[in-house]
Amino acid sequence: MAEILTIVMPKWGLAMQEGMLAAWHVAEGQEVTKGQEIADIETSKIANAFESPVGGTLRRRLVDVGDTVPVGALLAVVADAAVADAAIEAFVSDFQAHFDAGETEVAAGPEPAFAEAGGKRIRYLRQGEGEGPPVLFIHGYGGDLNNWLFNQPALAERHTTYALDLPGHGGSTKEVGEGDVATMAQAVLDLMAAEGIGRAHLVGHSMGGAVALSLALDAPDKVASATLVCPAGLGAEIGMAYIDGFIAASRGKKLEPVLQMLVANPDLVTREMIEDILKYKRLDGVDAALKQMRAGMFPGGRQGLVLRERLAAGTSVPIQVIWGRQDQVVPPAHGEGLPAAVKVSLLEGAGHLAHMEKAHEVNALIEELVAAAR
Repeated sequence: MAEILTIVMPKWGLAMQEGMLAAWHVAEGQEVTKGQEIADIETSKIANAFESPVGGTLRRRLVDVGDTVPVGALLAVVADAAVADAAIEAFVSDFQAHFDAGETEVAAGPEPAFAEAGGKRIRYLRQGEGEGPPVLFIHGYGGDLNNWLFNQPALAERHTTYALDLPGHGGSTKEVGEGDVATMAQAVLDLMAAEGIGRAHLVGHSMGGAVALSLALDAPDKVASATLVCPAGLGAEIGMAYIDGFIAASRGKKLEPVLQMLVANPDLVTREMIEDILKYKRLDGVDAALKQMRAGMFPGGRQGLVLRERLAAGTSVPIQVIWGRQDQVVPPAHGEGLPAAVKVSLLEGAGHLAHMEKAHEVNALIEELVAAAR
């Protein structure tokens, strides 16, 4: 008998319990491919396009635009045309009855843990199991491990993965020392040592990209590959309007236009996202940490560490760069003129948060480099 495949409300991030179906982009009877954007979903944390986890003929849509349903709820079913309508209806009825009975284990997931690493308390999230070096995600300025909510679960299907909060961020210590890239790079090495990670595939965003590149150059024995997403560290220019605005904003109306600099589509910035960042900024030690990192990384309004010449000198670590063409924070032009061995991918319709706005493409590129590095 032909298989009936389900498309359910995804779980984006640790706190997500439900989502609102904001738009459908495919109709019943239409062929969809795995990774195709089929709907828009809004959550309490972020709004984004939802990519189909399966391919085939979309036979039924079970949720209307504007409906809010829990994680794991059935959104649609995919099946070959040979599957009778009656079989589809029976499958849907059985799923709904089973789901309504309280089987919502899909909503559960791994919880962050803490490590004493190099004398600092570092929060991290481990997901998945796989052979070979794990994939380690490093966020950018003002971010945290939740910035990888569209990437870590996808890579965790085949790999052991870690995402950490750098010092000054999330649930980690707010002590940042000099507040420079070297301090953040040492924190990554300390976590790796604490968790017994000998080598890792690094994926770094923005400031985290500079951290990943620095480690690839300074500690190549610890780095299996490095994927740099809209990275700092490849040129002097930096969007200080974002950095200064992020530090200064204490109200939602002031912070919203600052956060909209991160994305190509400003509608992706939700009220709850703004509130979450304001809560983070009110934590003891955060304001001082953000200002110290600004001074340590962007003295005089320019990037203090530029690794372009060192990268040009060569490294044994496979490296790729991924950029959103509409990035307003770090110029995509910094990806030009890099060594031929460094693959550069420029993504249309994405800004500084390219790994969130174009998660499917970014995840595929990470997988490709990880496989080649083996």
